[in-house]
Amino acid sequence: MADLSPSSGVLAFEDGSVFRGPAFGARKTVLGEAVFNTSMTGYQEILTDPSYFAQIVTMTAPQIGNYGINPYDAESDGPKVAGFVVRELSPVTSSWRSRQGVDEYLKASNIPGLEGVDTRAITKKLRVTGVLKACLSTEGIGDAEAVRRAREWPGLIGVDYVKDVTCRAPFVFKPLDNEDVPFTVKGTTLCPPHLYRKRYHVAAFDYGAKRSILRKLVYHGFDVTVVPATTTVAEVDKLKPDAVFLSNGPGDPAALDYAHQTVSALMPKYPIFGICLGHQIITHALGAHTFKLKFGHRGGNQPVKNLETGIVSITAQNHGFASRPEELAHVDAKVTEINLNDQTVEGLRHNKLPVFSVQYHPEAAPGPNDADPLFENFYQMVQEQRG
Repeated sequence: MADLSPSSGVLAFEDGSVFRGPAFGARKTVLGEAVFNTSMTGYQEILTDPSYFAQIVTMTAPQIGNYGINPYDAESDGPKVAGFVVRELSPVTSSWRSRQGVDEYLKASNIPGLEGVDTRAITKKLRVTGVLKACLSTEGIGDAEAVRRAREWPGLIGVDYVKDVTCRAPFVFKPLDNEDVPFTVKGTTLCPPHLYRKRYHVAAFDYGAKRSILRKLVYHGFDVTVVPATTTVAEVDKLKPDAVFLSNGPGDPAALDYAHQTVSALMPKYPIFGICLGHQIITHALGAHTFKLKFGHRGGNQPVKNLETGIVSITAQNHGFASRPEELAHVDAKVTEINLNDQTVEGLRHNKLPVFSVQYHPEAAPGPNDADPLFENFYQMVQEQRG
């Protein structure tokens, strides 16, 4: 008989599978797409990444929460996941930066969590069946009711979730005081590029942008004006930017017709760099399409090969859709990078215009820094275009 006590939580999938364990975080019932993330660290960045909106995230690392939560590592104004599932929630937090634990953090943010379940079994299930519609409840509902609710959730295909996470008005992004100062490695002070080079103004479309991405743009020499996802071409022109940046974000890229049309009109006018959802929007703006991956790429260990240089980078990723390579060949674009696990498109460049994009997250929060040079490439491209 299922444990329906207030301390018990349930994760139920549309295929009828049910996992039960101790609840933490808020007392709430949520519906969403069940996905998994293979990152070993960076759970706060994952919780606050707007790309996870409407998703129930299972972490494959066996223990989560051991270094707590701090005010500096959040990628947005708070958690954006629908729910959070872990094998073990650390009972102790140990870091001089920590201000609270994950349980307290999620309670304050009204996000439910579940621990003590077999996260390896969940991950294997999602790899075999593909992502599933799910219900996570910490309110003591029964197994059959949880499965019913999971099956009734409509899913995210064709749904615009960008409107739920984008900013409401343009603003100038300013890093915190301690985020862009010189730092020292083995006694040698490394001077950030933005302290000595000409600065360029970039209009950054917020489809669900992470703070680390905006911070990287500033670090590499850009003054950043963040604009809402629905910003028009005329409104961009009024800002007189030197370039345009397209951010990450949640949901189905095919549902964003307004973004496709805007970016298509901007491409002949400005140098453009897109990442993740921004890459997918460029794909649609060019006239190609995207498709849904079986279980997506989420974690900090995805190998990507640059087809022009032969260099392989380990990248941080968080996406469930990919570009159709056979269509890109017919829209004046070139596939520049591929994923070595499944050969899907990881990068493209327009054959004539200063437009390029990658499917992964070069800001690497969390993840490796292999892709950091892309921000430098963007700066050099803008410099060449603007003299």
